[in-house]
Amino acid sequence: MSSILIVEDDKNQRAALKDMLEQNKYSVLEAEDGVQGLTMALREHPNLILLDVRMPGMDGMEMMHALRNNPWGKNASIIILTNYDNTEAQLVQITTDKPSYYLLKANTPLDTIADKIREILEPDKI
Repeated sequence: MSSILIVEDDKNQRAALKDMLEQNKYSVLEAEDGVQGLTMALREHPNLILLDVRMPGMDGMEMMHALRNNPWGKNASIIILTNYDNTEAQLVQITTDKPSYYLLKANTPLDTIADKIREILEPDKI
């Protein structure tokens, strides 16, 4: 069973993602911010990370950059989920750190997120 780490500070958003993932038979790990998320990712090595951008403490961009500087995290699969437009500096970092997908939460239904997850974790079934 594939494991997915949700790094999201909004409790309701995290719960909705967790429910969707569990319905799709994924094992779910949760973190409330980038510090927790980075620690958990490096310890648990999930198959995929769903990463919010704006969070207190370490934001998602900082977490992704820290992961890319780690031997395991260098190739970790990441889907960025956000509700905000990015600054030019963040867009440069996204290009440099290469997430698998960058999705706007407000414009992306949970079914579409599930489809993107399957594309990454189960490409032979698509």
